Amino acid sequence: MRVILFSSQAYDRESFLGEPLPPGLELQFQPARLNLDTVALAEHHDVVCAFINDDLSAPVLEQLAAGGTRLIALRSAGYNHVDLPAAQRLGLTIVRVPAYSPHAVAEHAVALILALNRRLHRAYNRTRDGDFSLHGLTGFDLVGKTVGVVGTGQIGATFAKIMAGFGCRLLAYDPFPNPQVQALSADYVSLPELLAQAQIISLHCPLTADSKHLINARSLAQMQPGAMLINTGRGGLVETPALIEALKDGQLGYLGLDVYEEEAQLFFEDRSDLPLQDDVLARLLTFPNVIITAHQAFLTREALAAIAGTTLSNIAAWAEGQTQNRVEG
Repeated sequence: MRVILFSSQAYDRESFLGEPLPPGLELQFQPARLNLDTVALAEHHDVVCAFINDDLSAPVLEQLAAGGTRLIALRSAGYNHVDLPAAQRLGLTIVRVPAYSPHAVAEHAVALILALNRRLHRAYNRTRDGDFSLHGLTGFDLVGKTVGVVGTGQIGATFAKIMAGFGCRLLAYDPFPNPQVQALSADYVSLPELLAQAQIISLHCPLTADSKHLINARSLAQMQPGAMLINTGRGGLVETPALIEALKDGQLGYLGLDVYEEEAQLFFEDRSDLPLQDDVLARLLTFPNVIITAHQAFLTREALAAIAGTTLSNIAAWAEGQTQNRVEG
């Protein structure tokens, strides 16, 4: 059985080849993203293994099905980039990795909070230039601060547990309260209440039609002046242009992003020798109180091993007629 992994990096090769391969499985690692220009590479492959920025729209799925592909194995939990009605119409099965390492993403969110609060990025650059002054580097104690957790699934619950360890007061927003989060003495409130009361807001919810642009000009105005916003969830949760005005007038005091709505043509590639064509991202990068990382929250050895193991298990189970972790349309 032939499997092609699109958007594969060196760490994907290491993690997948570090796992026991099911008998008869042939892996092809393809660094190119899956789109209409590259879909021909998947011809005669039973399985296409795709990542978050691969194009799985109806036109691409139609060509995959015509070329003999029968299974799309996602190396991610999210599947908002898949046209599920088209997949169902074409008889394509979609499977995913529902959980790999919630600690990886939650800990990265905390790292962004600490770096922004204590201005570690600015201090690092200063000392390398011989500037050992402290002006502009004042932070705040996390203990006693109110932290808002938007989305309390496995990652959000893990993040909440870490922040409780700092002595923070926890507010949570989720249509389905998590008993693990409630056990941390977190109060479930409405989103407007959370935005108004929290000094730090961290997004951990999936991207759906209801959550798209959950953070926008209106919701930013509901926050406390100078609040910190962290997004390690999905780029589309935030209406990015609205962040610029909120940063300019001080309504938003700190911003940490590991995801970006228009990241597909930017992230996971070295573009340091090219002019940045995205004006919104370029403007965000000029603010001293903004840290943007290139969708690396998942990138730990433990998470990569879990992604590879679950993906290979999904493929083997499907081949045996016992599909697991299926995404339903």
